[in-house]
Amino acid sequence: MNDKVFEFKISEIENSLEQCLSKGITELSVHDNSLACDKGRVLRFFSKVQSVAPDLFVSVKINPKIIDNQLCQAAQNINCSLELDFKASEKGFDKKLLSKKCALLNNAGLVFGVQLYYADTLKDTLKLFKDRIDFAVAQYPNHIDFPQTENSDESALAKVTGIFSGQDIRYARNLAFACRTFYSAGRAVPWFVSVLAALKITASSFFADFSEWQKVNNCDYKSGFAPENVKHEEIEKMQLIFLTMKLEEKHTPNLLPLVTDIVQLNGAFSRLISDGTQSTVMTQYDPEDLLGPESMNLVAFEKDVCMEKCAVNVFLNEYGEVDFRCLQ
Repeated sequence: MNDKVFEFKISEIENSLEQCLSKGITELSVHDNSLACDKGRVLRFFSKVQSVAPDLFVSVKINPKIIDNQLCQAAQNINCSLELDFKASEKGFDKKLLSKKCALLNNAGLVFGVQLYYADTLKDTLKLFKDRIDFAVAQYPNHIDFPQTENSDESALAKVTGIFSGQDIRYARNLAFACRTFYSAGRAVPWFVSVLAALKITASSFFADFSEWQKVNNCDYKSGFAPENVKHEEIEKMQLIFLTMKLEEKHTPNLLPLVTDIVQLNGAFSRLISDGTQSTVMTQYDPEDLLGPESMNLVAFEKDVCMEKCAVNVFLNEYGEVDFRCLQ
């Protein structure tokens, strides 16, 4: 399988889609501002991908304002991830609009990501940046990207202002990198909000604590650690070590078996989807319960659901769908 990613200008892509697969191109990153804001052009592009290159995975930048049911239906016909820019203006950003658009994407079962920035306007503050992280996580994006943490030139990361100091920038950078590691590389979207609720902590506070853990364990931004280059199993181990510490700190160690089950089971699903790896996960609870709506409230789940040890085999069924069964 060729896992290289090639990026083209939108005009080049539109004229050469039919040749992509023959050249071994499996993924396209289409982050063109003129396309992102033009719903009609996006629909035409999606239609062309569907007709001439349906096996391609396409990452497409989309202005949230153009998202509606028609666009969601078109996106369902191709293999794609929609990338939403949550860049704030001097007046902040419209949470009501963004939450409504993200709800449309979630209801349609679409994969989407969010881009966030810090110290990107003169009126930005560390508090506002934390608020943007908390808001973004609550929308259940598949991943949250921070372009500034991907730039090795620290002087180009952000600009110091009277209300966003150099110390604030370093703090925000570490916060962003922690999110990039734990949430995005850790594929935490299915369970992260539930864990935050059980811990009674905000996403930004959680990532601040994790950034300190990364520093102590030499896997922070300064160390040169690149979470995307690490096997997911290794990130999962980091997650469980840190979650064990947080549960003990919050005096809820009784939730550890449940949290461990949820993290490991969802991790097995994600690896099956990403690289076809089948596995068997030993759980303390029945997987049907773990994957049911009851697991959204971990505290209530732990009180109301009986433990039932299972060996859960995670596999692709005859229809090519993710499936599982309990082994005897």
